[in-house]
Amino acid sequence: MRRVRRGTPAGEPSSVLADETEGYLLAHSHRDEAQHEAEDLCARMPWLTTAQAEELTAHYVGRRLDVTRQLMLGTVRRAAELRQEYESRYAELRRALLRRHAAGACAVLACAAGVGAAAGVLIR
Repeated sequence: MRRVRRGTPAGEPSSVLADETEGYLLAHSHRDEAQHEAEDLCARMPWLTTAQAEELTAHYVGRRLDVTRQLMLGTVRRAAELRQEYESRYAELRRALLRRHAAGACAVLACAAGVGAAAGVLIR
């Protein structure tokens, strides 16, 4: 789901660039966080060799990024589902409102025609 920034319609190049930059920064912060967590984990295991610590760090960061990617994809998928549900409900409500307004307008026109006919009969 795309957020629309005030003053920049969705789909314009500046909006797309801003979204991509925001995504890059978010991904980079998640990677940095995973890296720090892996380093903290390795620091609590002093018996690891440097190669083992680097391998464990790389594995942890990779798995963490995979999990984060899956969570984000799930969130995007659910947002799309909700958007579709809300759009269909909104369209349904708009149709119902249009029908009610049309019925009300018909009733007003029928009353006006009836009053006009009654006035015409009374004036004659």
